[in-house]
Amino acid sequence: MKIMRALEADARISFAELAERVGLSKTPCWNRVKALEQAGVIRSYIARLDPGKLGFGLEAFVQVSISSVDFEAFEAAVRAHPLIWRCHATTGDADYLLHVIATDMAALDTLLRQEISRLPGVRRTVTAMATREIKGEMSFAAAVQHAAIG
Repeated sequence: MKIMRALEADARISFAELAERVGLSKTPCWNRVKALEQAGVIRSYIARLDPGKLGFGLEAFVQVSISSVDFEAFEAAVRAHPLIWRCHATTGDADYLLHVIATDMAALDTLLRQEISRLPGVRRTVTAMATREIKGEMSFAAAVQHAAIG
């Protein structure tokens, strides 16, 4: 848990510093990290960029209902679209929930009307604008620890 928490906070940390933080020598620490990577617990090491500082000042959540026969084509199109940040298949009134980014309201309107609405099988969309972020980061190590305690 200590290793996972430390890497979630800073994936660029050196093995020497990581080992010191978690109370291990470098070799056992390196072995544990490699075991986490091989088990697929650690999927990748990435830089998290701030969309607002890159000019994407709007975020929205789009519920999408599609015709059931087109889900594979829809999902492939979603994976390829650079302004669809995240996509989840859902239960309830909609089939999918998209988290999208846009530079401004005009760009969001174009994205919704001319791009998302024309993806394969799309029948209906409902959009909610994000006004501010309350929680944007989470610790999966903390979630695992919480679940084990609870």
